[in-house]
Amino acid sequence: MTFIPRRTALMALGAMAAASIAGNALAQQQVTLRLHQMLPAQATIPARALVPWAQKVEAESGGKIKVQLFNAMALGGAPPQLFDQARDGVVDLTWTVLGYTPGRFNKSEVFELPFMSGSAEESSRAFQEYVEKFAADEFREVKLIAVHTHGPGLFHTKTPVTGLESLRGMKVRGGSRVINNMLTKLGATPVGMPVPAVTDALSKGTIDGTTIPWEVTPSLKVTELVKNHTTFAGKQGLYTQTFAFSMNRASYDKLPADLKAVIDKNSGIETAALFGRAMDEGDKVGREIAEKAKNNIVALDIAETQRWRRTAATVETDWINEMKGKNIDGTKLLSEARALIAKYQR
Repeated sequence: MTFIPRRTALMALGAMAAASIAGNALAQQQVTLRLHQMLPAQATIPARALVPWAQKVEAESGGKIKVQLFNAMALGGAPPQLFDQARDGVVDLTWTVLGYTPGRFNKSEVFELPFMSGSAEESSRAFQEYVEKFAADEFREVKLIAVHTHGPGLFHTKTPVTGLESLRGMKVRGGSRVINNMLTKLGATPVGMPVPAVTDALSKGTIDGTTIPWEVTPSLKVTELVKNHTTFAGKQGLYTQTFAFSMNRASYDKLPADLKAVIDKNSGIETAALFGRAMDEGDKVGREIAEKAKNNIVALDIAETQRWRRTAATVETDWINEMKGKNIDGTKLLSEARALIAKYQR
């Protein structure tokens, strides 16, 4: 047996204790954030926005933050419950469509009105600034990372939509109450459902077509299920949907200051732009797939597009009147939204 002097033994024990304390401190500094969203992993937002965002946060935190991404509602619930999952702390982070909870984000709905915007990056910057200035109270229950929009909305249908008349009576999926009202005005029969349900609804014939941007068509196999796509003249799409990337307030509040700073740095307008760019890039990919499949892409001319604009314009009036009933100045908000979109338009 080797004899170890008492002083040496005490020093060794002290070193072990210090190492243990340091190890525990490091473990306490490391935070795992669970991020839940509705789409398959290969879809545009998880692949081109959420994963890059998570990697950036992990790198800038020096590995102290780890983000676990759960796709396709892997943690349970339905897409309309995602915002509340972040609010209630069921998970730490969620990404979702605001229109899935109608009547909740009233002031934010203005960006869903017909022919409001085109480029997703431009309108996402505008939407982020708009929310910060005019609708921050709608997100007071969470730590808002960013809001954004998708690119130009269009039709994907089993039979071609070549004008207003050909849409009449067609059962078309809409993603929000504002969009469903627009579809009604245009003569279609709106069928509301979250976007993950579109594939099954098209394959079973529950719907004749859907309103979605190009970017989500690959992950939903839309270009295989329908062969017709209808676009509109001009920079603006038929409609736009809005999205929120949110964090549980308590999950954020309990972070140490240095990790809060990392989250703050990766929140706001540049993060909104990141998500918008991903949508714009995804639109190019989705359209290319339809072109390679030799699908029928209908491009409505300026005159026909103007007919759609005139018919859909009453959706604005409806929304303004609804907001008036809620003591919200819809006319002012619509003007502010349009000014911000123009500000960021290249």
